[in-house]
Amino acid sequence: MIKPIIRFLLKSLYRIQVKGIEHFHSAGERVLIVSNHASFLDPILLWAFLPDEITFAINTHIAETWWVKPALRRVRTFPMDPINPMSVKALTHHLRRDRKAVVFPEGRITVTGSLMKIYDGSGMVADKANAAVLPVRIDGAQYTPFSRLKGVVRLRWLPRITINILPPRKITPPPEAQGEERRRHAGLALSDIMSEMMFATGNHRGTLFSALLDARNVHGGRTCVLEDTERKPVSYDHLIARALLASEKLEHLTEASETVGILLPTAIGTVATLLGLQHAGRIPAMLNFSTGSSVLLAACDTAAIRTVLTSRRFVEAAKLGDTLAQLETRVKVIYLDDIFGSIPALDKLRAFVKGRLADYLGRDRASADSPAVILFTSGSEGPPKGVALSHANLLANREQFAARVDFGPQDVILNALPLFHSFGLTTGTLLPLLSGTRVFLYPSPLHYRIIPEVAYDINATILFGTNTILYGYGKHAHPYDFYSIRYVFAGAEKVQPETRRLWADKFGIRIMEGYGVTETSPVLAANTAMHYREGTVGRLMPGIEYALEPVEGIAEGGRLHVKGPNVMLGYLHAQAPGRIEPPASCFGPGWYDTGDIVSVDAHGYVTIKGRAKRFAKIGGEMISLAVIEELAARVWPDAQHAAVNLPDPRKGEQIVLATSQPRADRTLLFERTRAEGLGELYLPKRIRVLPALPLLGSGKIDYPTLTALLAAETGE
Repeated sequence: MIKPIIRFLLKSLYRIQVKGIEHFHSAGERVLIVSNHASFLDPILLWAFLPDEITFAINTHIAETWWVKPALRRVRTFPMDPINPMSVKALTHHLRRDRKAVVFPEGRITVTGSLMKIYDGSGMVADKANAAVLPVRIDGAQYTPFSRLKGVVRLRWLPRITINILPPRKITPPPEAQGEERRRHAGLALSDIMSEMMFATGNHRGTLFSALLDARNVHGGRTCVLEDTERKPVSYDHLIARALLASEKLEHLTEASETVGILLPTAIGTVATLLGLQHAGRIPAMLNFSTGSSVLLAACDTAAIRTVLTSRRFVEAAKLGDTLAQLETRVKVIYLDDIFGSIPALDKLRAFVKGRLADYLGRDRASADSPAVILFTSGSEGPPKGVALSHANLLANREQFAARVDFGPQDVILNALPLFHSFGLTTGTLLPLLSGTRVFLYPSPLHYRIIPEVAYDINATILFGTNTILYGYGKHAHPYDFYSIRYVFAGAEKVQPETRRLWADKFGIRIMEGYGVTETSPVLAANTAMHYREGTVGRLMPGIEYALEPVEGIAEGGRLHVKGPNVMLGYLHAQAPGRIEPPASCFGPGWYDTGDIVSVDAHGYVTIKGRAKRFAKIGGEMISLAVIEELAARVWPDAQHAAVNLPDPRKGEQIVLATSQPRADRTLLFERTRAEGLGELYLPKRIRVLPALPLLGSGKIDYPTLTALLAAETGE
C-alpha cells in the first residue's frame, strides 16, 4: 500500500507527468535504466512511477546515512563501492540474471544544472551484461530545495516534474576493441546516449518568444539577463516589455509577414527589436553593416527587403551616412530613435502589464517552423546568400549545445560578436538568454585592449571569438584580466597553435575549438570540458546525422553532409528574391552539403581538412590551401596569412600566399615544408606582402576581395 500512497502524494504535489512508459515495457527483461541525477527526489520518483520491481545501484557510503537507511527497507538495492572495481563486475552478473537495475551514471547530484561527468563503468556494465540501456530524464526536480542548485537557479517548493522515458538502446563497441579501449568506447556511447536524451527531451518545438516566456517562468521575471555598454541591465520582465512595445510600434509601420532588415549594433535594443518583429509576425533579416552599400543592396534584393530599421546614433557613430543614403534610394529606412525617443509613460506601463500577462494573452503569431530570422552567408568565398532559419532551428541548436556544455544562471557571457553573424546571434545571445545566463553585449570584437578590461570588470565566465580575435585579446590583455573565465569557445576559423599556446601560458585557459556554419544555426561540433581533443573541432552535437562524400585525391575523410533539426529552412537566391529553396544534397532532401572536407575518427572527433573550394590541383594532386596557411603561421606566428589559387598557363593552377609579415620570403617557408615532410607542391609559387589582409565583419579573411586583388596584379 505504501507505493500507491507515495505516488499519489508526489503526483498531487508536483503534478508529475510520465512520458514514454511504453518504452519501459518494450525494453525487455535485462535492462540498465540510466537517469540524470537532478535531486535527492530522483530515486523516490523512479521507484514510485516505474511499474516493475527494479534494483537501485546505490553508493555504500550513502546507504549507511541515517536518513537513507529507513527508505532502503522498502526498495531492492545493490551496493556499489566506488573504490572497489569488483562492484562493476557484481552488477554485471546481477543484470545477467534478467533483472532491471537503475544507475545514475553521473555518480552525484548535479551542481551545475547540466549533465556532469559520465562514468565509463555504467557503459561497461551494459556492454558486458548485453543489457538494453533505457534512458530516463527527470526534469523539474532540479528546481526543488532537494537539489544542490541553491544560489544557481531559482528554487521553489512545488515545480512541475516530468519523467521522460526514451526508447531503449544497445551499447555495441567495435569487436576489435578490447580492455581499456573497449571501456572507453562503452563510456563514450553512454555519454552520447545521455546527451541525446537531454536534447530529445528539451523543448525546441516552439517559438523564440514563447521560449523567452518559459525562461522567465523558470528563472524569475526580475532576473537580469542582458547588459550592454550603456550599463543599464535589463531583466526578463523589462526585455519582454521592450519587445512588446517594439512589436506594437513596428506593426503599424510594416506589413504582415514582411521581411524587415535590421541594421543595428550588438546591443539590447537590437535584441528587443528582433523579438518584437517576430512577435508581430514579421521576419527580421540581420544586415551586415561592415560591408559596402552594394552588398547591402544586393542582400535587400535577395531577401525582398523593403524596410530597414536603424538608428541615427548608430549611423553617426559607425560613419554609415553614405551607405544609408544609398539604401534610402531603394528601400524605406526607419530610424528607431524617431519612434522610441520619447515614449509616453502610459505606453511603457501598458507594455509592462502586457508582458506580465503575456502567458495568458496569447504568446505570438509565429509557429515553430516559420522563419525566425534571415542571416547572410559570410561572403568569404563568393556573393552572400540569404539563409532562412526557423524558430525550431534556433531552439534545437540551443538545446544541442546545452546538452553538451554546462552553463547556466551562474555564468556571465561576454559577447562582442556581431548579431548579423550566426555565431554571435545564436550561440552568443539567444542560447544564454533562454537559459537564464547573463549576457554582456559589446558592439565590436576588434577592440583588443578594451574587451579584456570589460571581461575583468563584469567577471565574465564564458567568452566567444575567432582565432584572429582571441589572439588579439591574448596579446593585449593583462594576465589577470580573464581570471574568472571558465570556457573560451572559438569558431569561424581554425585556431592556430600560437593562439592556443598564448592563452595556455598567459591565462592558463584551454581554448575549446568548435565548428559550425550559418546554415546549421550554426553549431555542428565543439570540444567540451568532458570531450576534448586538440587539433579537432570536437564531436558532433546530438541529433545530427552525417555522411561523408568521397572526394578525388582525398584518401582519408570526405565532403561533409549533415541533416538534423538545426539545418536551415533553405536559401534565398538573388535570382528568386524572397523564395526559400529547401536544402538538398546527393544524400537526399533535408541534407545540407557543408562544402568542407573532414575526417571523423573512431571516437567521433571531427578534423577539418579544408573547404572543398579551397583545394588547388597542382600536378594532379589536391593541395589544401589551409595547410599552406598553417605552415606560414608556424613560420611567422605574429602575422596574418591567406593562400589563394589562381590560373596558371602551364600547370593549370598556381598558389599565391598573401601575408602581413614584412620581408617574408620562400626560403624559410621551404625549410619548414621540408622539415614537416611535405612535398614542394605545398610551397606557394609567389608570396605577396600586404600591410593588412582584407577582412570581413566577422574577422575572417575576405577571400573574394583578396583573390581579385592578386589576380589584377598578375593580370589573370
